[in-house]
Amino acid sequence: MKPFYLTTPLYYVNDRPHLGTAYATITADVLKRFQQLFGRETKLLTGTDEHGQKVEQAAKKRNLSPQVHSDEMAENFKTIWKELNISYDIFYRTTDDFHVKAVQKALQDLFDKGDIYQNSYEGWYSVSEEIFYTEKDLVDGRSPEGKEVVKVQETNYFFKMGSYQKALLDHIEAHPDFILPVSRRNEVLGFLRQPLNDLCISRPKERLAWGIPLPFDDDYVTYVWFDALLNYAVAVGFNREGMEDDFKKWWIEGEVKHLIGKDILTTHAVYWSTMLLALGVPLPTQIFATGWILNKDQGKMSKSQGDVMNPLDLKNHFSLDGLRYLMIRDVHMGNDAPFSLETATQRVNADLANNLGNLLSRSTNLVSKFYDGKKPQTGDLENCKHLIALGAELPGKVQNLVDGMKPSFALEEIMSFLSETNKYLEDRAPWKLVKEDEKAAGEVLANALESLRIAATLLSPVMPESMDELLRRIGYGKVDFENAKNWNVIQDGAAVEKGDPLFPRLQ
Repeated sequence: MKPFYLTTPLYYVNDRPHLGTAYATITADVLKRFQQLFGRETKLLTGTDEHGQKVEQAAKKRNLSPQVHSDEMAENFKTIWKELNISYDIFYRTTDDFHVKAVQKALQDLFDKGDIYQNSYEGWYSVSEEIFYTEKDLVDGRSPEGKEVVKVQETNYFFKMGSYQKALLDHIEAHPDFILPVSRRNEVLGFLRQPLNDLCISRPKERLAWGIPLPFDDDYVTYVWFDALLNYAVAVGFNREGMEDDFKKWWIEGEVKHLIGKDILTTHAVYWSTMLLALGVPLPTQIFATGWILNKDQGKMSKSQGDVMNPLDLKNHFSLDGLRYLMIRDVHMGNDAPFSLETATQRVNADLANNLGNLLSRSTNLVSKFYDGKKPQTGDLENCKHLIALGAELPGKVQNLVDGMKPSFALEEIMSFLSETNKYLEDRAPWKLVKEDEKAAGEVLANALESLRIAATLLSPVMPESMDELLRRIGYGKVDFENAKNWNVIQDGAAVEKGDPLFPRLQ
């Protein structure tokens, strides 16, 4: 299997992490853990984008230098990702020396081959997005995202992005899964079928000092998007001496996926892709644009509306794994998703407290009460053929859905399997059967424990801590994907332990 390299966007250090950044990062972490479960070698990158006008302004408000501000904010992100159990392999910072050197080498290479030139420019600039727009791009005097713009006239350096328009268009049309979901792919194709302007890749130091100096003109710094986008390749060895083998393994020969927000699709699908084409570097396998977490009124959460949610507050309310489950279960990747405490509480209670939690509690309590806390012997499996067939199919279904970037549907399948197991338990009623036929009741409970083992294994990338505890309680203390395809794996007589609810009902 190819190595799997997954990236989140680099997050601006002009503010602390919020629910939207937590959603993207939890999703990436879950996808990485699933691929590890499936037996692949994986690498997950996240980090911070620390140059540009927004960062400079945020630092000025705090009376700090941009570097000190960036250092503090990067630590904030690291702290919160640790709290949310994010298992990243690389935390990338665009102020690191190796990044600066790699960006300057890329700029010099493009300048030397004639793909960067100097020209005067007049247009509209969005400070909040750090993007230039032409007059025709504006919508009611604002950027396409509705942000305020200002008129700018200055001399800058430009990247011949338009020279690579046809090559990029051909690549997208030849690789249907390069940009997903399909609606976003069509959006980019529509954009590329219009004339593509060259990209301004510099800012005069007199207007913006906080950036990477151009190697061929010290009066300018690098445009923040050109600077930051290179991180994905530089992190695994591009333009870094001594890391040629790493770059070959992870970028050239691996499966490379970028997980980004839909509002930065153009910068990744067009700017980044044409930069790579110009540099002679293969394009990533896939760019997947996620949607937004919306408020209960279907609007984008915003500070001005006072509805931005702190992910750590939600973690304290729902539990760590409860929050991680919500972020995957209730958001179909690529779609916007409304979030409210009421509906989220209903989901946790229904899926985790009632479905999964009750099955665990009833099974372990009965084994503790009637079988001395030891897994009963498995006997005749005829009465649960339907359940065994569902369990045998489930790992393959989950893997196909996760590979297709549909983890929410994978969780639906797992919960459906647990519902069938609860129905099986209700139908067989081992709490009654044990009074007449202790052996038969034990067989029913042994089958319930097997269902729990399979489900917990497949849920472990989403809720690693809770599923480790569940597997320990049922006498099978390891996560094993291959054994999730089999039945009757827990040894007869294995210690089964009852305990407090893994997911207490929320009020």
